[in-house]
Amino acid sequence: MQISTTASDHPTDEARLAEIHANPGFGTYFTDHMLTVEWTPEKGWHDARIEPYGPLQIDPAAAVLHYAQEIFEGMKAYRHPDGSVWSFRPEANARRMARSSERLALPVMPEEEFVEYCDALVRADERWVPTSGEDGEKSLYLRPFMFASEVFLGVRPAQHVTFMVIASPVGSYFKGGVKPVTIWLTEQYSRAGRGGMGAAKTGGNYAASLVAQQEASAQGCDQVVFLDSVEGKYVEELGGMNLYFVYGDGRIVTPATGTILEGITRSSIIELAGKMGYTVEERKFSIDEWKEGVASGQITEIFACGTAAVVTPVGELRWEGGSLPSAPVGEVAMELRKQLVDIQFGRADDAFGWMHKIC
Repeated sequence: MQISTTASDHPTDEARLAEIHANPGFGTYFTDHMLTVEWTPEKGWHDARIEPYGPLQIDPAAAVLHYAQEIFEGMKAYRHPDGSVWSFRPEANARRMARSSERLALPVMPEEEFVEYCDALVRADERWVPTSGEDGEKSLYLRPFMFASEVFLGVRPAQHVTFMVIASPVGSYFKGGVKPVTIWLTEQYSRAGRGGMGAAKTGGNYAASLVAQQEASAQGCDQVVFLDSVEGKYVEELGGMNLYFVYGDGRIVTPATGTILEGITRSSIIELAGKMGYTVEERKFSIDEWKEGVASGQITEIFACGTAAVVTPVGELRWEGGSLPSAPVGEVAMELRKQLVDIQFGRADDAFGWMHKIC
């Protein structure tokens, strides 16, 4: 697998890079380079290249602009105390992108190529990987994505597809410490339907969640939670995170239906929780079970998880005409969060073999 490299003529100087690393925000600044690979039925994946980061020149008739044939991933690279750089379970991201590709009728990129392309961009922009920082959670966010770039106005799978990787240094998702998020229960909008694209990581799913998120914001909430589209009673996920419910008897329940995007953080927490002695159940979980469990005290804490925030305690749940009181930040959620983050940043032994060394 050959990757040509054209270095930037104007790389970010060290002083400016230090300023960015001091306060990176999330998804605000981007590294000096980007990686691109093309695909056609005749050539397969070809013309892999690293070039200076910059705007794309795209034809107005590019299929992605009209038919939304597009997928993406989200992952991070971490600098360990010895200066080395690692990613977290990149092969899992590769497999999920393959599943998304199949659902969106896009070509499947081999797992080893996906990982190598992500690694190559990190190596090219290695100096952009921050040290963990005072809060211990600064990293380099990687965004691999794939889109239909064929110039053609017709409803069929594209015959020219472009895969890219860009990167952005990021800080902790929570400024000032982890705080419970307030959740709005939308009873008007659904995130996905049976047989739809709910289990694929495609931009259309996120676009569909935005109006419900606006509804949540108008109600003074941080996030929105969706119910299933068939019966309107089973909890699915938040706008971009998976949910967990901790019971006093040692059980942890996470919703499972065919319309949920199964996150890499989600599966990691299932393994970690099992190692901690909890019994984790993946099953349908109704909104009534949520309300009754909190009211009775059987559910002792609730949290959400995702690549950006890692683990987020869930506080108050609101809906039209009612609410459940906010719960305190739970010990289970915070212990899981600490264990996972410590593995990612090399502060704890990786007993699961999750970390992948890049350079």
